[in-house]
Amino acid sequence: MIGIIDYNAGNLKSVESALRFIDTEFIISKKPKDLEKCDKIIFPGVGDAKFAMEQLNKTGFDLFLKNFVAQNKPLLGICLGSQIIFEHSEEGDVKCLGLIKGNIRHIKNVLPKNHEVKIPHMGWNNIYFTKITSNIFKDIKESSDFYFVHSYLIVPQDMNVVCTYTKYGGINIPAGIKSGNINALQFHPEKSGDLGLKVLQNFCKNYL
Repeated sequence: MIGIIDYNAGNLKSVESALRFIDTEFIISKKPKDLEKCDKIIFPGVGDAKFAMEQLNKTGFDLFLKNFVAQNKPLLGICLGSQIIFEHSEEGDVKCLGLIKGNIRHIKNVLPKNHEVKIPHMGWNNIYFTKITSNIFKDIKESSDFYFVHSYLIVPQDMNVVCTYTKYGGINIPAGIKSGNINALQFHPEKSGDLGLKVLQNFCKNYL
């Protein structure tokens, strides 16, 4: 069974529709106890990192996620959910979950000098693979397009956790993270058409 965390900061309707389309059983809950027996967890998110962390701490999902990962069960973070699994975010200057070492920075703060780009980074962009592989990208071809909406980016302490990236403003932006039983996507698979559905299907039905 797939569990989806509802912490008042997730784009749940789109994720729910996508999972129904690929015929996947799931449960959505605001209570950690309801998701304890799930085999895999999807951790979506949109909006502000500080607000999201306040909600996670308030509901107990912060400890739930740490315990879930410690049990070696698969976790998929999406967009904001891909960011606050790291240690700290510049958005609200907030301490995050710390499931993976690294920080979240505003895109403008990591751009080369004199580079100006539109913020947020929004729209369809190609992704490119690194030497790190994840089964959630099975049958996804190099340069495939996915849909992004974000102003902050992932800066891992160990770049070897980056399995896919996209190019924007003269820099490589991590698009997919793989660290042990954690996968995380900066783009929105639930808004990325057939290829996004394929990524979700790979996680829900094929990923161990």
